[in-house]
Amino acid sequence: MAPQITQKSSESLAFLKSLNTAQLQAVLHEPTSPLQILAGPGSGKTKALTSRIAHLILHHSLPPSSICAVTFTNKAASEMRQRLGVLIGKQRTAEVRMGTFHASCALFLRKFSKVVGIEPNFTVCDAEESKKIISNLLKPHKNFLASKDITLKDGNVLSQISRAKAKGLDAKDFIAQHKATNEFDPQVDIQRVIGTVYEKYEKALRRSNSLDFDDLLLFGVKLFSEHPSATNWCRHVLVDEFQDTNVTQYELLRAIARPTKGCVTIVGDPDQSIYGWRSAEVGNLAKMRKDFPGTTQIFLEENYRSTGSILKASLAIVSQDKTRIPKTLLTSHPSGTVPVLRSFPSEQAEANFIAVEIKRLVAFMGGMLRWGDFAILLRFSALSRAIESALQKEAIPCAVLGGHKFFERQEIKDILAYLQLVDNPSFVPALTRAINVPSRSIGEKSLEAITERALKTKLSSLEVIERITDAKQPDVKPAVKSKLASFVKTVRALRQLAAKGASPPDLIQRLLELIGYEDHLKKTQPEWETRWENVQELITFASEVEQGVNLANVEPEDSAPSSDTPLRLFLQASMLSSEGDNQSEEDSKEKVTITTCHAAKGLEWPVVLIPAVEQGTFPFYRTEDFQEERRLLYVACTRAQSLLYLSHVTKRKVGGETKTRDLSEFVSAVTKEDSNMFTARVSQFAAIERAVVAQVLGRADAPEAEVARRVAEFRKTTRYLAFDGDETSQLDTLSFPALSNGMAPSFVASSKIASGSGGAPPQKTVSLHPMLLAAKAQSPQILAPITQNVASTSTSTVGSSNPSLKPAASDPSLKPAATIPTAVSTGGVKRRLGMGKGTMGFPNKKFKPPLL
Repeated sequence: MAPQITQKSSESLAFLKSLNTAQLQAVLHEPTSPLQILAGPGSGKTKALTSRIAHLILHHSLPPSSICAVTFTNKAASEMRQRLGVLIGKQRTAEVRMGTFHASCALFLRKFSKVVGIEPNFTVCDAEESKKIISNLLKPHKNFLASKDITLKDGNVLSQISRAKAKGLDAKDFIAQHKATNEFDPQVDIQRVIGTVYEKYEKALRRSNSLDFDDLLLFGVKLFSEHPSATNWCRHVLVDEFQDTNVTQYELLRAIARPTKGCVTIVGDPDQSIYGWRSAEVGNLAKMRKDFPGTTQIFLEENYRSTGSILKASLAIVSQDKTRIPKTLLTSHPSGTVPVLRSFPSEQAEANFIAVEIKRLVAFMGGMLRWGDFAILLRFSALSRAIESALQKEAIPCAVLGGHKFFERQEIKDILAYLQLVDNPSFVPALTRAINVPSRSIGEKSLEAITERALKTKLSSLEVIERITDAKQPDVKPAVKSKLASFVKTVRALRQLAAKGASPPDLIQRLLELIGYEDHLKKTQPEWETRWENVQELITFASEVEQGVNLANVEPEDSAPSSDTPLRLFLQASMLSSEGDNQSEEDSKEKVTITTCHAAKGLEWPVVLIPAVEQGTFPFYRTEDFQEERRLLYVACTRAQSLLYLSHVTKRKVGGETKTRDLSEFVSAVTKEDSNMFTARVSQFAAIERAVVAQVLGRADAPEAEVARRVAEFRKTTRYLAFDGDETSQLDTLSFPALSNGMAPSFVASSKIASGSGGAPPQKTVSLHPMLLAAKAQSPQILAPITQNVASTSTSTVGSSNPSLKPAASDPSLKPAATIPTAVSTGGVKRRLGMGKGTMGFPNKKFKPPLL
C-alpha cells in the first residue's frame, strides 16, 4: 500500500505527486528511523534523495542547516542543489550542509581546527605537491633501494599511503602491519621504506600546516568522534552512493550521525559496487544494519533509463550471483530492440564491425542519433587501440574519457622512446624520456651538461653519452658514466638487432628484457597490471604492422630504393595511429566516447557497445573478486538507454601471440538459459523500432525521407555485404577492414588469384568465413558466389574504380549477389582507406596501399 500524504505536507504536495510508489515510501519514511534506499540504475535515486530532504524541511520542519547531505562528487552535489532549489528555494537550499565527504570535513575542520591540533589556515595539499614532498623523503633511501635493485617512485608511495589512510591506518599501524622477518623479500623492503616515508611525510605535512585529501577524512573522524560540539547541529544525515564508501568514510558517517540517534538515510546499490580495488567496502551496507538497529530497506526498482530488453539481459547477468540482495528492475519504457551479441574471428573484425555499425545506426536512424550518443565501454584501456584505429578509418571522431589515447599513454611512450632513439639518435625528446626508464638517477643538470657538450662538439646527445661511457670523452659533473652504462648497452643491443632487420615485435620483446620493464612497472606503478596489458597490446600492434594489416608501405617519390626499415615503418604507423583527432567538428563534444566500464559508472548513453566480452576479460584473469567482475559487466550494460551491443572474438592477439578466446561465462550462462536474451542479427530499424528509440530518448523521430536519404548515402560510401537473412528479406550489414587491392572482407577465410583469360585481369576467388558458409548451406539462395577483378598490384591504386563492381542494392526486396566494391565513393574525392583523416586521406603522396 502506498504511504498516505497528510494535510501537513500540502506545501510539498506538488513534487510528491511526481514520485512513484517506492520513491514516495522512501520520502515519507519516518525521519527518526534509519533507512537504506537500494536504488537500481536509472531508478531515480537523486530525485528520491532530494525529495526526502525537501520533505524533512517542509513537512517535519527540520532547519535546513541541521541536515547533512554527503555526495561523492562535486558534480553530484551541484545536481542535487539545483533540484533542491526548485523544491524549496535557493535560500533554504544554500543553508543545507551539502557537499562531498572532503568538502564537508574541510568546512568543519576550519571551524574546530584547534581541538584536533591544526591551525585554521591549513592548506589542502594536492597530489602533485604530496608527490614532491615524498620525492624528497625518498632521497635518503636511494642507496639502499639501489643496492636492492628496487625502483620506487613518489606516485607509488603516495598510492600506498592513501590506501592505508582509507583503511584508517596511520604510519605506526602501517609499519606494524607490514612487519616481517624475511630480509631478502623485495616487497618487505619496499613496505619498510614506505612505512618510514609515511611517518616522515605526516610530520612534513604538520610542519607546513597542511593536510592531504585523505587527512581531511581522518581528521574529520577524529573531530566528530571526540568533540560532540562539532556535531550538535546535526539532525539528519543523508549519504549518496553508499556502496562506494571505504572504512574511513563509514566511520565518518557514524561519527556525524551519533547525535541524531539513528536519523540516517543512505542511497546505494550493491549491484553497482565495483570499486573494491580502490578500498570501497560493499560490506558497509551490512555494517550499517548492525550498527543502526531497526534499519529499513526500500527498493527502487522502476527504471527510467533503459528499454525492457536491456534491463532483462542486464538482470540475467547480475542475478547469477546468488549471494546478492535479491531485487529486480522494472522499466517504464517498451521492450525495444533485443541486445545484440556478435562473435568475430579477430579483434580487427570486431573493431571494424563496431565502427561500421555506428555509421549504419546514424544513417538508419535518420540522424536522430549523433556521434556523441555512442559509448564503447572497455574492461581495460589497452583494448582501445584496435577500436580507435577502426573509428579513424571510418572518419568517426572519438574521445577517450578519463584516460589517454593508446599511443599517448606513459608506458607506450616509454617503449617508443627507446625505439625512436635507435632509429634517430638525434631525437632529443626520446633521449630525455628513455634515459631514466627505469630510473638511473640522471638529473636535469647532467642532461643539460650533456646537451651543451653535444652542441659544442656538433654531435648528438646520444653520441656524447656513448663517448663518455667508452672513456673517449671526460665525464660530466656530477659523474654519470657508471649510471649510463646500462642505458648505452641497451641502445647498442637494440641498434644491432635493428641493423640486422629484426622485426618490431622482437625488438620490443628484447627491450623489455634488457630494461626489466615489467619489474619496473611493478615497483613504480600501483596499476602496473593495466599498464603491462598496454605493453602487450603494443606488441600485438607491432606484429600486425609486420604482417601489413595496419601499415601502408612508404615509397619514395623518385626511383631511388626505399630506405625504410621494419622499425621505421612501425614507428611511422604508431605515429599515424595517433592522428585523426584534429578533424574540424562544429561541436568538439560530438564524438564517440571510449572509456572503461569503471569510468562509465553514473553515466548513460543512447547506444552502448561492449567489446571483448570473453573469458579472461570478463572476468579479468587477474581478478580477486569474481562477483565484482560480474557487477562491472552489469554496470556497463545498464549504461545503455535504447541499444546495447556485446561482442567477443574467437581468437585474440595478446603480446603478439594469438590465443583462443571463449565467450564470457557471465553471458554464456544467460544464453544457455534463454537463447532469445540476445540476438546475432542487427536490426534494420523499421519505423516502429525507431519510434521506440525516439520515445526512450525523448526525441523527435526522423522523417522517412531523411532516413531513406541517409541510408542510400551510407550504402554508397561504406563497405558492406548485403544478404537475405530470412524470409522477411531483412538485410544484414557486415563490416570488413580496409585491406589492399580487392578489399577482402573481415569474414573471408582465404583467397587465391587465378589467371584471367583473353587478356582479362586476373580473378580473385574469395572463400567465405565459416559463419556465412553455414548460412548458405541452410539457404543456398542467400549468397551468390563472390569473385572479384583484381588489377595488377604494380599499377593499382586505392582510389581506382572498377565499374563492374557495385554496392549492394538498397532495395530490401532485391537479392543481389554479394559484391564487394574496390573503391569508396565520397562525392568525387578519393579516400586513402586505412590511413584516413576524414574522407580526404593524408596529403603525403608517398603512401601506397597496404599489402594483403
